[in-house]
Amino acid sequence: MSARASKPKVRKRATGQVRPAPTPGLSAARGLGPFDVVAIGASAGGLNALTQLLEPLDANFPCTILVVQHLDPHHKSRLGELLSRRAHLPIKEAEHGEKALPGTVYLAPPDRHLLVEQGIIQLAQSKVVHFSRPSIDLLFESVAGTYGKRCIGVVLSGSNSDGAAGIRTIKEAGGVTISQKPSTAEYRTMPQAAVSTGCVDYVLTLSEIGPLLCQLCAVTPGKHA
Repeated sequence: MSARASKPKVRKRATGQVRPAPTPGLSAARGLGPFDVVAIGASAGGLNALTQLLEPLDANFPCTILVVQHLDPHHKSRLGELLSRRAHLPIKEAEHGEKALPGTVYLAPPDRHLLVEQGIIQLAQSKVVHFSRPSIDLLFESVAGTYGKRCIGVVLSGSNSDGAAGIRTIKEAGGVTISQKPSTAEYRTMPQAAVSTGCVDYVLTLSEIGPLLCQLCAVTPGKHA
């Protein structure tokens, strides 16, 4: 592999039935920073997508990363163990009441919504949203309300529409929004729903999202053999 990840080719929103909001160029988006948190939503096909997204991020990544992956509510999750095999950031299952630290990946536990309030992680067992608990929409709405323009929302592979309403909320709060390019997702329904809102700033392949996050957060992508 090359010693240094190349600068991603940033694509603007794909054409759809909904007219998109103005899409900033990379330099314009960087001017919106600094960012404090990256919120990521994934469902079916999410393990592979999350693995590829997180791999370029090194220990100097300055933002908290909050992840909702739809999980079987009746079984203990091995998601953290599996992601840690290739990720270079510490990954842990989120605990209620702990402080959200930069450079750490927090995973929503099975059957608990993942929220954040004043930098403190909150876990809730309130009603399901889009047949899901944890809910991507609730995570995105939470970070938008807490961090405003200092948050980034990312929608990855999935087979429902969870995350679309939350992406709109992050956009309205002034944050930056990213979606996996639907045609490259194992399950395209969820990223396509996000893109169709007209509120997605960047529609990218998995290999481009991690390096873009590094550029937005002003760090150099990881150099891994």
